[in-house]
Amino acid sequence: MKVEEVAKQLEALGNPTRLELYRVLVRAGHSGLPVNQVQERLGIPASTLSHHMQRLVQNGLVSQERQATTLICRAEYPAMAALVGFLADECCVDEACSTSNQAA
Repeated sequence: MKVEEVAKQLEALGNPTRLELYRVLVRAGHSGLPVNQVQERLGIPASTLSHHMQRLVQNGLVSQERQATTLICRAEYPAMAALVGFLADECCVDEACSTSNQAA
């Protein structure tokens, strides 16, 4: 992943409402949730939900699919895994360098 893409995704998740929205969708699983159920769970106005949802969709963290008259929202698990992986992949890699420098 590119640093710019990661920064945009983290910025999108940096808003408390969007973070809670994302967590609702992550908990919902692969089947996702209809937008009206997301709204009920969060207890926010439709216009507010739409604004926050759009930011998550734009940054590839959420997808939406229309099924007849229902809009289904889903967390994009590959994007989530890539984001978490980007943050964790190099965890402590420099520690070996600082440990060997202290021994010298």
